Amino acid sequence: MAAPLTLHFDVTGDLLEAARDCEAEVFLRWYGNTREQLADEYGPYEDSSAFLCIADEHGDVLAAARLLAPGGSSGLKTLTDVGREPWYVDGARSARAAGAELDTTWDVATIGVRRQSNDTARLSLALYHGVVNVCRANGMSGFVAVLDERVRRLLDSVGIVTRTLPGASTAPYLGSPQSTPVYVLRSAIFDQQRREFPDAYRLITLGHGLDGIAVPDLEDFRYHRFTDEDLVRWRAEEFADMPLTV
Repeated sequence: MAAPLTLHFDVTGDLLEAARDCEAEVFLRWYGNTREQLADEYGPYEDSSAFLCIADEHGDVLAAARLLAPGGSSGLKTLTDVGREPWYVDGARSARAAGAELDTTWDVATIGVRRQSNDTARLSLALYHGVVNVCRANGMSGFVAVLDERVRRLLDSVGIVTRTLPGASTAPYLGSPQSTPVYVLRSAIFDQQRREFPDAYRLITLGHGLDGIAVPDLEDFRYHRFTDEDLVRWRAEEFADMPLTV
């Protein structure tokens, strides 16, 4: 039996470089984005970037997501980009109108699975479970993203139902012919998923059934730049609204 894959968060060193390689390969294949373009787009957000990835026993990364924590010097990329062509929307105002708490809202900046992976669906579900655990470990109240409509449909199909940011719409974005600025509020998503997508809730939110993928303890999903005081403040009501059984 092959050694299990492992989910990692906030990686450094060789694993970070492997995660960047995965991101670059996926975004070049799907959207034509070069490494130089990715560096230009995400370079201003390096101080708040944390990679979530799935790696094999050799350290090769098969799937990766770049998450942007709140509090970075450049803010959240989604909320910055909606202020530009083609949307020209005040990102912070739009997010607040949607009910987002900006101090505890994250940005899912990139997410992808390598083509050579022969179990794309399972790897995608495990990445989504990792995002849930980052949410739990860091008091995330929700996230924003600019999602290609193909990716958005996949998320919708497993009960991670995203909403369009007020004032925004579907439009071409960074090589994607159809992308939409979206948001998700933790207070609304998990109970809806439990009721309407119980199998997906078990897999993604609870992590039951991710066979062959080792998931670390919840504390290993803590973002290292947050202080204990941050977490005490943000986690005062941690997941009080999240059912832990189906």
